Amino acid sequence: MRRNFIIGIDCGSTTTKAVIFSPTGAIVGTGRSRVAQHMDRPHHVERDMGAVWQGVAATIRMALDDAGLNGQAIAAVGVTAHGDGLFLLDRTGNPLGRGIMSLDSRATELHDHWRQRGVLDQLVPLAGQRPYAYSANTLLAWIREHEPERYHAIGSILFAKDWIRLCLTGEVATDITEASTAFTDLHTQQYSAAILDMLGLEAMRGCLPPMLDSCARAGTVTASAAAATGLLAGTPVSAGLHDVTAAAVGMGHTQPGDMSLTAGTFSINEVFRDRPVTGEGWACRAGYRRGLWNCMAISPASSSNLEWMARLLLPGNADATTILMHEVEDRLNAARHARTVPLFHPFLFGSPYAAPASASFFGVQSWHDRTDLFQAMVEGMVFNHRMHVSALCQTGSVTRVGISGGGSGQPAIAQLFADVLDMPVDVPSVREAGALGAALTGAVAVGMQPDLERAVAGLDVAHQTYSPQPAQVAAYDRIYHRYVELAQAMHPFWRALYDTSPPAHAQPAPVSGAHPAMHPRAHHATAMGGIPS
Repeated sequence: MRRNFIIGIDCGSTTTKAVIFSPTGAIVGTGRSRVAQHMDRPHHVERDMGAVWQGVAATIRMALDDAGLNGQAIAAVGVTAHGDGLFLLDRTGNPLGRGIMSLDSRATELHDHWRQRGVLDQLVPLAGQRPYAYSANTLLAWIREHEPERYHAIGSILFAKDWIRLCLTGEVATDITEASTAFTDLHTQQYSAAILDMLGLEAMRGCLPPMLDSCARAGTVTASAAAATGLLAGTPVSAGLHDVTAAAVGMGHTQPGDMSLTAGTFSINEVFRDRPVTGEGWACRAGYRRGLWNCMAISPASSSNLEWMARLLLPGNADATTILMHEVEDRLNAARHARTVPLFHPFLFGSPYAAPASASFFGVQSWHDRTDLFQAMVEGMVFNHRMHVSALCQTGSVTRVGISGGGSGQPAIAQLFADVLDMPVDVPSVREAGALGAALTGAVAVGMQPDLERAVAGLDVAHQTYSPQPAQVAAYDRIYHRYVELAQAMHPFWRALYDTSPPAHAQPAPVSGAHPAMHPRAHHATAMGGIPS
């Protein structure tokens, strides 16, 4: 059998997928499964590393069955997975506890302490970014402080995709895009001892894995992995890509100035640059090859909000999100000013702000129905993307914008992005952009294509372009500025919203008479008593 198919593995925050592609990007087989998240303690979001591998192996078998193929048809394997977080091995190469996901927030207090001391800002010229609370270096520092025995037992530091590739090949390694999330010098794109030193992680220098180019061969499928997956032993596996970079490549974006937006669990917004660019509002990490950089602005404030609301509005309905998105699409086909819709801040799971923001509806009235509320959430999601895109536009010119996820396959939603951003947007027909990007690194690793640029050029993928509509652009611009102004007004209150303790300056209530809050001045003092962010 001719080995002319490639397989991409994409282990996301909620779903693990294995997708078999033809050399032109056509999907010929798919497998998918869900791997449980463990949230045994507040702020801890973890995965059992053994279960992750079992889920991946099962999806590969599903994909082969779906395509009617066996492992002999697969020329190469590429891997991507949720970025950031931390997957640790001990010195014998076995999992050291559960893998920590990028949804984890255990290190928030430590991260705040670094911010107050100026450590985050000091890292920017060297690392190109301020670590997130869920970055691998922040989590390592947390483990050092709270789990010292585990910290001193660390043998290798990996990310989710690197653990999967280790299970496939038996080889410990990472790639340039993943390493740049926490450990590399912005300018040299090599490991930086100075970053470890600044964060008190000097002991971890020998635990960083070999760093490979994303399209390099990083081993071959072992006999045991072949038995588990149905792949052929000896099948080459590439180093692979960080998930946001894989999605950009899968959308056909490989050139400086290409901007990619993904509306998923996170609001992901990125643009490739041919030089490092640092500033407020984005991280500058390594692109898929040396000499290319990826300016990225993200927040956990995108379509996960929609899934949450869909479960509340249509409980038990597996198609709840799809049903509500179609209802919203019908409304969006009319002019935005035809119906007054509330405003929504999509901060259920996090926000772009340093303050602990929370989600809010504004302007809800008795005549609003469920579709109005869901439309407000869709618009809030897109407004959040606009905030990130506005920051990224400061890094240089943008030649094109591509969008995936968040219902962008529906024309009205894609048009909404174009109108809110005031930019033409492309929606590729690719259904599994992340898996395709990963698979293409495998194609390059075995010589099916000389590089990713030409691998992307060889894809047979249709694109639909949506252009901004001037009247809608003007309407949404007004609403967007209201959205931003309301967020700024809420800043003083977010931290204290759920604090039941009395403000430090509160006066004791009088023994008799009205409560102090009834007095206009007292009411004003109480209302303004939130801790500023």
